Amino acid sequence: MTEPVRTCVGCGRRAPRRELLRFTLQDGELAHDPSSRLAGRSAYTCRRLGCFERAVSRGAFGRTLRRPVRVPEGLMKLYEGV
Repeated sequence: MTEPVRTCVGCGRRAPRRELLRFTLQDGELAHDPSSRLAGRSAYTCRRLGCFERAVSRGAFGRTLRRPVRVPEGLMKLYEGV
């Protein structure tokens, strides 16, 4: 069985789902979903802070999730030590 492949919304790189970080919306705010159990649309980024910052600056999360998105400052801490 092959592993699902997803695309980073920051750089466009395609990679196996387990190599990327998954984000969903929770009450209009971007939320990390490490267990991949939250319902709804999702967006993925590489495990590099640059990809996350690029996705935020280009509005990629909002386009991918098809909703207005607020990005909490604490999400950048996910990329420390990764």
